[in-house]
Amino acid sequence: MKNFALIGAAGYIAPRHLKAIKDTNNNLIAALDKFDSVGVMDSYFPEADFFVEFERFDRHIEKLHRLRNIELDYVSICTPNYLHDSHIRMALRRGADAICEKPLVLNPWNIDALAEIEKETGNQIFSILQLRLHPSIIALREKVKKGPKDKIYDVDLTYLTSRGHWYYTSWKGDKDKSGGIATNIGVHFYDMLGWIFGEVKENKVHIHTHDRAAGYLEFEQARVRWFLSINYNTIPSEVQNIGQRTYRSIKVEGEEIEFSNGFTDLHTESYKDILNGKGFDLQDAKQSIEIVHGIRNDGLAPIQGEYHPLIKLAQSKHPFESTTT
Repeated sequence: MKNFALIGAAGYIAPRHLKAIKDTNNNLIAALDKFDSVGVMDSYFPEADFFVEFERFDRHIEKLHRLRNIELDYVSICTPNYLHDSHIRMALRRGADAICEKPLVLNPWNIDALAEIEKETGNQIFSILQLRLHPSIIALREKVKKGPKDKIYDVDLTYLTSRGHWYYTSWKGDKDKSGGIATNIGVHFYDMLGWIFGEVKENKVHIHTHDRAAGYLEFEQARVRWFLSINYNTIPSEVQNIGQRTYRSIKVEGEEIEFSNGFTDLHTESYKDILNGKGFDLQDAKQSIEIVHGIRNDGLAPIQGEYHPLIKLAQSKHPFESTTT
């Protein structure tokens, strides 16, 4: 049984980590969040100590080590994106391995710095890249690997997941904290595409606003037209008419890849891999971080040549404006 601490216990994704720790028969000794709405812990680890201040949490971990000889094996990190780097460093300083939600960090050079700390401490950093464990995605990767090596696949990626006004008030609506929409909701798709189709060769951005982004990515074996949005008005009317607020589609050579189901236990499977000496490391995560950094910083390209078919429609609709400044 390994000892875990969890940072970001009140967040949306935290219950999946709590379940994964429980399902793998391990123990949560402490949790931290500045918000105290963490009743979900009762379903998993009611005996775990909980803190709303980092200093007290860190002191508690130190006291467990010095006074009770209880060692911390892993720190699970479910905090806002811009804090991942700091919390990973804290885990390694405490002699623990880090298990961090995506995006692992916001900038490629953060990966390089963390690699140095790994060497210094002897501890490891793992990223949750659960789409790599999805049966449909694994099957697609195997199909590509077994296919012609010189074949370039045409891919359309569309992910529209509507969000309300709260989004812009939260850290997710702050580009400096979340990395913007492409980083916040797109990074796991870019990782998946790189895992299947190889190294990225070209990265063009056609639209990048507070509520939508679109562009073109070329990998070794794929030409990808992508479109992301949190604006309800960009969802196709036929989807709106049946009461849905989310639309997700990946088409490869015009064929839809169905992966809507099968997400329930992917965090648990990720934890099993890590505990069995596998898991996805810094280098596995690096290409997707490079992609989103480029999307965020490289400027817009003209909308010509290869571009996502929803771009023109999205441009004609009024944006969902934030009520905050």
